Amino acid sequence: MQDKNPDTRLQAVVALSLSAAKQPWTGMLAAMLDDKDVQVRVATVASLLDLRGPATKAALHKALADDVPEVSFAATRALYSLGDPAGKEGLLSVLAGETKASSGFVTKEKRDAIRMLHTPHTLFLFSLRIGAGFTPVPGLGMGVASTERLLTDPTLSGRASAALLLGKEKDERTLQALKDALSDNTWSVRASAVHSIALRNDPAQKDALLPLLLDKSQGVRLRAAVAWLRLDSIGSAPKAPARHKLAPKKG
Repeated sequence: MQDKNPDTRLQAVVALSLSAAKQPWTGMLAAMLDDKDVQVRVATVASLLDLRGPATKAALHKALADDVPEVSFAATRALYSLGDPAGKEGLLSVLAGETKASSGFVTKEKRDAIRMLHTPHTLFLFSLRIGAGFTPVPGLGMGVASTERLLTDPTLSGRASAALLLGKEKDERTLQALKDALSDNTWSVRASAVHSIALRNDPAQKDALLPLLLDKSQGVRLRAAVAWLRLDSIGSAPKAPARHKLAPKKG
């Protein structure tokens, strides 16, 4: 955990998620939230969540204040999974665009470049890819479930992730945030909002999806069409007859 190579520190932090004991590992992990490498700090958040010791929430609240959005967003998701109110508030804030969930392109590229200088193997593989004209396989992930497809899309934004995570919330405030996200400028946010609204199984929300049937993104249009059909079928399903209790006989 004190190695100069950030990949080594990263693997050490990840390995600690397998520990059966909470201490002294929780305290050691909490200290790694001060690591200078962003990926190490993000991995630390995940391992803290796995151990779930008495000091976990306090450490995650510390990570919420991290200057790098990826770290604070990871802490937000972790706290949400623990049922901490700060997690839900953070996700709603991200979805509303009030809080950043990811660094800008230039910042991220600079950070990755600096990290590669300390990871010779990564630098070698990167150079090999560039020299070989490596390009990602187009269409990767097509045909899988809606959630998986969204999560594997390289353009997925933090706000889209927030929309997916908030899908299980049934309160009106979250519903309004999801409906607001239907008009977001980013396709993945709109698609994620459609996805989560569909899974609420509330037929009263189907009309909110109608404008998305003309969306410029095919992924959004198709999800909206199936979501509308899903909610329409739920609303049209025959209701089971109510059971009436027999009044007790007098006398």
